[in-house]
Amino acid sequence: MKKIKNIVIGGIEQKVFNLILLTVLLTSAAFAAVIFYQNKMLSDLNAQTTARQHESIGAVTSSVMDSVVNESMGRTTQLEAMIADELFHGLETRVRMLGDYARKLYADPEEVEPAPYAAPDPATNGQVKTQLMLADEIEEISPELDERLGIAANLSDMMISLFGASEVTNSCFIALPEGAFLVTDDRAGTKYHKDGTIVSYDPRTRPWYQQAVEEEDLIFTDVEVDAFTGDIGIVCAMPVFIRGKLEAVVGSDLFLASMRDAVQASEENGGFVFVINENGHVVFSPKTEGVFQVRSASDAADLRGNENEAFASLISDALKGKTDVRTVELEDGTWYMCGAPLETVGWALIAAFDEEVIRQPEVMLQETYGQIQEGAAVTYLEKRKKSGMTVIVLLIAVLALLSAMAIVLGRRIVRPLNTITKRIASLGGSNLQFKMEDCYRTGDEIEVLAESFAGLSQKTVEYMDRIRTVTAEKERIGTELQMANQIQEGILPSIFPAFPDRSEFEIYATMRPAREVGGDFYDFFLTDEDHLCMVMADVSGKGVPAALFMMASKIIIQSCAMLGSSPAQILTKTNEAICSNNRMEMFVTVWVGILEISTGLLTAASAGHEYPAIMKDGRFTLYHDQHGFVVGGLENVRYREYTLQLEPGDKLFLYTDGLAEARSSSKEMFGTDRMITALNEKAGEHPEEILENVQGAVDAFAGSEEQFDDLTMLCVEYKGGGEEKA
Repeated sequence: MKKIKNIVIGGIEQKVFNLILLTVLLTSAAFAAVIFYQNKMLSDLNAQTTARQHESIGAVTSSVMDSVVNESMGRTTQLEAMIADELFHGLETRVRMLGDYARKLYADPEEVEPAPYAAPDPATNGQVKTQLMLADEIEEISPELDERLGIAANLSDMMISLFGASEVTNSCFIALPEGAFLVTDDRAGTKYHKDGTIVSYDPRTRPWYQQAVEEEDLIFTDVEVDAFTGDIGIVCAMPVFIRGKLEAVVGSDLFLASMRDAVQASEENGGFVFVINENGHVVFSPKTEGVFQVRSASDAADLRGNENEAFASLISDALKGKTDVRTVELEDGTWYMCGAPLETVGWALIAAFDEEVIRQPEVMLQETYGQIQEGAAVTYLEKRKKSGMTVIVLLIAVLALLSAMAIVLGRRIVRPLNTITKRIASLGGSNLQFKMEDCYRTGDEIEVLAESFAGLSQKTVEYMDRIRTVTAEKERIGTELQMANQIQEGILPSIFPAFPDRSEFEIYATMRPAREVGGDFYDFFLTDEDHLCMVMADVSGKGVPAALFMMASKIIIQSCAMLGSSPAQILTKTNEAICSNNRMEMFVTVWVGILEISTGLLTAASAGHEYPAIMKDGRFTLYHDQHGFVVGGLENVRYREYTLQLEPGDKLFLYTDGLAEARSSSKEMFGTDRMITALNEKAGEHPEEILENVQGAVDAFAGSEEQFDDLTMLCVEYKGGGEEKA
């Protein structure tokens, strides 16, 4: 022991000092080791938890996004295709009406009173008029051509009415093989050159004329430029043959500028739609380069033969029917695609969405989670630094309490971490909620970490709740459509035999809608003890709007019939009632017949409906009755009625166009010839067996093809008046 001045070296005081100093150093080293171990354990736990949360978020989000994309994108694409196809279907309907009327006129021209016609008058520009255009070779109208033009001019009123039925209609027309052309539009000024001379026009040189004559059936052209306006459009034309001789070609065309503009405006939020024609060529697209670019027919490639097999397969399938959502990898990225056909013209509408945009919510969620983790890590580091300084000060100032504080702090740190670890390990299945507990409220980084886990799990649970809410809403809509179907079925007569106490006749009817609810309907009821009223009708359009219009039409027709009106009066009054407030511009084809039960005399009238089939002498044949205009199409229409004498054993069969227009997988229609064949197979059976046989024939013909239109049938067998039967 040495003493230098007042400082003792090697004495008890120094040993105590050295012991304390050694204790401080060892304690500091041990505490530092403990802190290092705890930090490493916490970092490993954070890394493991982060990885598990990333995997969980990615799996759940991916599954939900795929489900939402498949459901939403598929329904939206099908709906847009149906809306677009409705334009072409309406065009086809108008042309068939023109063709049917023209065929009746030229079938018996001696009975037709010639109607006046005139050349275009520039002063009537803006007014809907029927105008005569001639080919260059016709220098003077011969008496024979004048007579044929007079017959054709009888279509003027119908063409004017049909022209006004749609805002996108370009024109309605009839062309004669001699080179004469009667066209209805509101652009008389476009029929003249700048020098004031009239434009010559030879319809026989136009693609629509040549294609219709060559195919001898209704046709749709490809997209072409209008000869008078220069706008793009599509032409629907139909030849009129009488006894094998071409008498005329009727048609109408639509402007497609609105469809083109809508497609070009569809590019938004990483998605767009494009339209392809029956040749696999892109006809409308917002893209100006690449595989989606619109090119002329001579330069366009058939996408069904694209080297990308997945892309080519999608195009081919979309032209045949609605596709599922598929992933297609192209040069410019990966796309989600699905398609639906425009069946009337044989085109298809394809929707495409960039995979990166669809996956953006998942990426954003992962980024948000990363930011939360990064913020928690920064907070943890800051608090750890402050804790270290506090520990050093406490070690120097309160050496005696160091051991106790180390034990307390060790327990305070380790227990909450172990509890957090066990709670996180138990998360899974429906239990995804990490909740704050008192044992986590340590006031340090552990509490911050626990709050971060709790906040993140709460967001995950809320996200899952929103998904469940969306799913429940979809199920509610499905339930309401099912209830609408039950309501619609309930208003139609469905209990058979319908009149068990009446032996003079047997009646049976069925209706199978193409969707949840339909626009067809049938009805039959006794207006008095000796008169049975029968109704068969088909509303334009499909789905819920057509169903509502159908219910209103049925009630009006039945109300008029119960007032004792004749079939023609029933149709006239019904047309007046519907036209008075027809804001949706819908219409309905109707056949109404009233059977006098005691005599078998059937009085009937038709508003543009299908021809009925009559069984006489054991065989069914079509009865070509006189058609009036559809109900709801024009005001002040008067309808004509006719009579048929039914003998005991005769049968009457009524139906809607969904029967004759049922299609096979090759797009061939069932037609009335197959219908008559099916009727005659069971001609002698009960009406119910006859309808079942016809339905079976349609199902066998269509195969796996989806039902396109509502299918409604009614059959009545007349057995004779009560006295006669007795």
